[in-house]
Amino acid sequence: MTMLAAPAFGTIAGHVRQERLAQRLADMGRIGATVKGGVNRPALSREDGLARALLASWAAARGFSVETDGIGNLYVRRAGSDPALAPVMTGSHLDSQPTGGRYDGVYGVLAGFEVLEALEDAGLPTRHPVEVVAWTNEEGSRFQPYCMGSALFAGKMDLEMVLGCTDPQGVTVRDALAQTLALAPAMPVRPFGGPAAAYVEAHIEQGPRLEAEDRTIGVVSGIQGSRWFQVEVTGQEAHAGTTPHGARKDAFQAALRMVSALNDLMADPDDIVRCTFGRFEVLPGSPNTVPGKVIFTIDFRHPDAAMVKARGDAITPLIQALAAPCTVAVKETSTTSPVDFDPAVIDAVRAAAVGLGYSHMDMPSGANHDAKFMAPRCPTGMIFIPCRDGISHNEVEYASPGHCHAGAAVLAETLYRLAR
Repeated sequence: MTMLAAPAFGTIAGHVRQERLAQRLADMGRIGATVKGGVNRPALSREDGLARALLASWAAARGFSVETDGIGNLYVRRAGSDPALAPVMTGSHLDSQPTGGRYDGVYGVLAGFEVLEALEDAGLPTRHPVEVVAWTNEEGSRFQPYCMGSALFAGKMDLEMVLGCTDPQGVTVRDALAQTLALAPAMPVRPFGGPAAAYVEAHIEQGPRLEAEDRTIGVVSGIQGSRWFQVEVTGQEAHAGTTPHGARKDAFQAALRMVSALNDLMADPDDIVRCTFGRFEVLPGSPNTVPGKVIFTIDFRHPDAAMVKARGDAITPLIQALAAPCTVAVKETSTTSPVDFDPAVIDAVRAAAVGLGYSHMDMPSGANHDAKFMAPRCPTGMIFIPCRDGISHNEVEYASPGHCHAGAAVLAETLYRLAR
C-alpha cells in the first residue's frame, strides 16, 4: 500500500459518532432478540438474513456499494481515488451463539461501518478503497467448521465441502444460504480471494483482562491455536431396571471416562490451556434406558504451536483406549495454528491509541476470529475493547457506549492511515 505523511491524530476520529454507533448496535440487536437481552441469530438463519438486509440498506442510503460471494460474505465498500489499489478491509460477523450477546462480532461490523460514515461525513478521500465485510458463520454454533466465510476467502476451505455441511436438523449450508440471501436485495457476486491491502478487526475482548487492568484498548498481538473434535460413542440401549452393570454397553459411562481422562491430559498449573466440552448429547434421553449413544465436542486451544500439536495428537488415541465395551468414532473438525499479527499493523493500532489518549495494553487473543484466516493473506491486526466482567457468549454480554466509541475511533485512525 502507498503511505503518505500521516495527519494529526483525531482527523477522522473526531467524526466518529458515539450516538450513531450505539443506535446501530441497538437496531441490529432487535433482530433475534432474546428475553434476557441477548440475541439468537444463527448463521444463515432468517435472523441472519434480516441483519444482512439491514446492513445493506444502511450502505445503500450512504451510497456505498454492496457485493456478496459464493458463501454469502457481505462486502460494503467506500471507493478510493485509485481503483487499481486493493482495499483496506475491516469487519467481523453478524451471526451469534444460541444465547449470545449483542456485541460479539456485530460490534466489529458496525464499528467498521461507522468508520465509512465518518470518512464520508468528513469528506476525506483515501487512495485505497475501504471495505467492511460481514463474514459468514464465524461462530460455528449451527454449522461446523467455524469461520467459513473468511476461510473460504483465504483459500483455506473447499466451497463444495462447505456447502454440503449440515446443521443438527440436517439442513445443508447450500439450502440455508439460498434462503438467507433471498431476504436481502439482489447484489453483484464476486469471486473469493480478491486482493487485500490490510485487514483490521475490532472486537470486544470476551475476557476480563482489559477491565481488570483498567485499559480502554487492547492492541492484539495474535491468536492462539485451536483444535476441535467431535466424538461419537456407540453402546447399546438396555432396560435400566433389569440389565446388570457388567452386561451393559453404557455410552454415557464410556464418555465420562473419556472426559475425565481428557481433563487430566489438559491439566495446566499455569492455566493457559483451554479445553471445553461445549456439546454433550445423550441418546435416547429416557430416564429408564441405558444410553446407547453419546455425542460430544472438544474445543482445545493454546498459544504455543508445539503444545497444540502434542496434546491435540494425544486426544484420539486416549479416547479410543477408553471406549470398551462401546465403540467410538473421533473426527477432527477444525485445526488452526497460532497466528502472529503483522508488526506494522500492531504498531499502527498502538500509535492510534496513544495519539488519541486512550490507555492500552498489548495482548494475545484467546478466542478465534476471522482475522486469524486473513493474517496469511495480508497485513492483519485487531483492536479489543473491554466487556463487562469479561463475559461473552452470554445474553448479559455488555460493552459501554464509551468503550465502543473508543474502539471505533482507534479503528478509524488506523484504517485512514493504512488507506491513505
